[in-house]
Amino acid sequence: MEHESGELAGAGSFRCEACGFAVTLRERDPLPRCPGCGGDHFGQAPMFGADTVDVAVHEPDREPPEWLDGARETIAERGDYLAFEDGDEITTVALHEGWTRIGRSLSADIRIDDTTVSRRHALIHRDGHAIRVLDDRSLNGILHNNRRTDLADLADGDTITIGRFDLHYLQIASDRHHSLA
Repeated sequence: MEHESGELAGAGSFRCEACGFAVTLRERDPLPRCPGCGGDHFGQAPMFGADTVDVAVHEPDREPPEWLDGARETIAERGDYLAFEDGDEITTVALHEGWTRIGRSLSADIRIDDTTVSRRHALIHRDGHAIRVLDDRSLNGILHNNRRTDLADLADGDTITIGRFDLHYLQIASDRHHSLA
């Protein structure tokens, strides 16, 4: 069912028909004009729909930040990691088997205290060698390599944008033992 902005659409997630921007509404909230493109036609967004909405973000591809290679070099053990910049600090977090919750909530495994981030914003699922990012029905959605997505497989060097934060996925293939020679 298609809805137009200004119309009461009920609770749930809705996706702009023109650009794919997702909005989540509470019951009796009117649909806004699309924050992504200004469009006014929305469709109900399925919770477990297509893996990726193929809509490019209207930003040029960004080069990896200068600090990323240094962060990668500081990791001694093989595994999967997220690295991100928070103010003047670089944070590197190891991802473990199962679910990692990302959001503003105090119960999040990776807590990002910023109003652009939903309390329950995204989930990372690591199962053996497969690792995926999933939008946890956030208000602003997530980007995977500058493309809006609901679910995406991750590869070394990928960027996940959550709110105004870029989280960089790093896959370290072998242990590095630093010697004091």
